[in-house]
Amino acid sequence: MTVVDEAAHGVAAATGRVAGRPPARRRNTMSYGFISIYAILALAFGVLPATYAIFLAFTDAEGGFAGLANFSKVVDDFRFWPAVTHVAFYLLIWLVSLVVLVTLLAIVVHAIAVRWLSRTLRFVFYLPGALAGASSVLLWLFVLDPTVSPVAGLLHLFGFESFVEVINPGNLPVIFAIVAFWTGAGGWIVIMYGALNNISDEVMEAARMDGASPVQIAWNIQLPMLRKWISYMGIMSLAAGTQLFVEPQLLSQASNAIVPNDYSLNQLAYQYAFQQNDFNGAAAISLLLLVIALALSAVFVTRGGLFERD
Repeated sequence: MTVVDEAAHGVAAATGRVAGRPPARRRNTMSYGFISIYAILALAFGVLPATYAIFLAFTDAEGGFAGLANFSKVVDDFRFWPAVTHVAFYLLIWLVSLVVLVTLLAIVVHAIAVRWLSRTLRFVFYLPGALAGASSVLLWLFVLDPTVSPVAGLLHLFGFESFVEVINPGNLPVIFAIVAFWTGAGGWIVIMYGALNNISDEVMEAARMDGASPVQIAWNIQLPMLRKWISYMGIMSLAAGTQLFVEPQLLSQASNAIVPNDYSLNQLAYQYAFQQNDFNGAAAISLLLLVIALALSAVFVTRGGLFERD
């Protein structure tokens, strides 16, 4: 490269016109454009509905100020605390299994040296997530029926002889956790795998040279560096888990109400809104769900150091 070429290249770099890279002003315009689209969607489908829900929760059917009357009404409803218990047990089982098994499977897949096998496993894990939530539940309706299930032998081994026995309300938190894990774990495994790829090769090699075993590397290096990703997974999964609706609703219809139609808090809010025509009570339940989700998410944020700078 001549002196003239070097000078031209320097001028182009200074003005942001290096080949393959748009000028800084254009990049800023594109960034503001994407942010504006997100802001509009968040305002239309997030902030405004939430504001309207707050308005409904603190007013009566005539629009007058009701204070905490709507909250007292739904909390005193005999269906409220059973629904809270159902969702709490489901979340406990699901979040623990998700954090433990997803992290473990991601580390195992990342440790596989055979590239084609690693890619195949990631694809297999992700595949169930391609199904929509309702489709997954319909598929599981067949899996949980011992008369037609491909794993009928396993169901018989646990003492289940009929579909009614399988979907006994006492078994539902475990069943819903299995369905949710089967549907959503694959995507998180792929995300965790990508996070593991960001760990420096020099750090991993230094640990191996110091005689660290794969288990020690996973426990002392990979897990601490995955802490923020695990926290992020917990927050997103918690937000989805508190909204439990599709699975119990479809099971309720398929079982002729053996599974109650007010099993979860979201179902109870649906009953208030569209069966009792009480949108104020439904809004109160939605705000209670929001407060609970935010409080639990704060635990993941503080314990996981999600906003800490490395």
